[in-house]
Amino acid sequence: MTFQRVSERMWEIAGAVSVRTKILGIVLGLVILLGAGVTMQARYALTRTMTAQMEEQSISVSRDFAARSTDPILLNDLLGVHDLLKETIANNPNIRYAFIVDNHGQVIAHTFEGGFPLDLIPLNTVQSGEHHHTSLIQTDEGLVWDTAVPILDGKVGTARIGLSDASIRTAVSTLTAQLILTTLLVSIAGILVAVSLTWILTRPIISLAQATQAVAKGDFSPRVLRWANDEIGDLAEAFNSMTEELARTDELRKEREVLRRQLLEKVITTQEDERRRIARELHDSTSQNLTSLIVGLRVMETNCAQCASISKATDLRDVASKTLDEVHDLSMRLRPRVLDDLGLSAALERLVSEWQTRYKIPVDVAIQLGERLPGEVETAIYRIVQETLTNIARHAHAKSASILVERHGDMVRAIVEDDGIGFDINANHGERHLGLLGMRERAEFLHGALTIESSHENGTSVFIEIPLHNEQMEANR
Repeated sequence: MTFQRVSERMWEIAGAVSVRTKILGIVLGLVILLGAGVTMQARYALTRTMTAQMEEQSISVSRDFAARSTDPILLNDLLGVHDLLKETIANNPNIRYAFIVDNHGQVIAHTFEGGFPLDLIPLNTVQSGEHHHTSLIQTDEGLVWDTAVPILDGKVGTARIGLSDASIRTAVSTLTAQLILTTLLVSIAGILVAVSLTWILTRPIISLAQATQAVAKGDFSPRVLRWANDEIGDLAEAFNSMTEELARTDELRKEREVLRRQLLEKVITTQEDERRRIARELHDSTSQNLTSLIVGLRVMETNCAQCASISKATDLRDVASKTLDEVHDLSMRLRPRVLDDLGLSAALERLVSEWQTRYKIPVDVAIQLGERLPGEVETAIYRIVQETLTNIARHAHAKSASILVERHGDMVRAIVEDDGIGFDINANHGERHLGLLGMRERAEFLHGALTIESSHENGTSVFIEIPLHNEQMEANR
């Protein structure tokens, strides 16, 4: 699990950076890795080679020094021995020191200026029969290859020479600095190449991303330039084809939306006109006829006091009165005259008054409109409030309700709330669902919005917002 979490975390980090950063990181990482590998291998190979050469040089110089010092030692020529030491050091700059000890372990000659260090003698010894013996001695200045060579098989003494590894360290340091410089230059070149490569690769991708953002906002006009005949170029062509198809589809959608709005406008207008006509006929014709019938029945009932059919006339008058009330109520439901004559405020107050009388549910009404609104706006708000009150009466089981209608600048807002049982907004409630759809369509037809908030046992709130356009206000005036 730990490895999986680490992998997921690394993948999240890698996925959080841009493509340019990824390419730069890959190129720079490869250059640094290659440079570090080459540097370590070169240092190792150079160190091994120079170490072998140093060991061979130490043996060669020591044997030569031992051979040349035999005669001066046998002749007891100490000056000659010192001259030989100076000559040997002059010809071999790597020599750290040189000295000769006799067969009794006494130092005959040496190159130390501040005195001979006696603790150096036991650090390297050569056995009888050995041609030489080399030991590595760690000093403050680094490693020293100390080689001891017997003179005349050790009968005369032993010659010892110490070679410093300073030349090796200098050569390795020089090589390392050159390789690091080379790696740095190659890294700079790699970065430049990576920047150029990422610019070539990411520029069409960035163009695609920008065009995609525009498409997401509904703008299908952007087109992406095809940079090359590769996979990204194919993607650009596919994107352009997609946006063209989306543009055509969006154009068809807009045309259908215009047709739908025109049809909806025609349906609503026709519906309201038909309601207005029926309401007018019911009020002007049917109501008058029923009124005349009621008056006639009352006259007949008065003139025929001794008539046996007086009870029948009374029953007919009651039926006619009840029918007149129902016709009046139906006329008001179809198209209240007060909405056309006095406006939305008076129509809503009358609607609420009659609704309270019928359903016995108190309603708190607050209307702040000022001047008259455009006719289609007044009709839409009236119908939405009417449908909402109908739903409250049928389904909410509410104990009270409230209505607020107010105008803020170029916006009309209406809020209808109840304290009923509420309902699930996302569920399909049959007739109520159709009523809600009709309410929403009326609001959207006028570029408005209808929002419903409801939850179980917490009542329901209906929010309506409809903008007022200047042309609507001018037309209303």
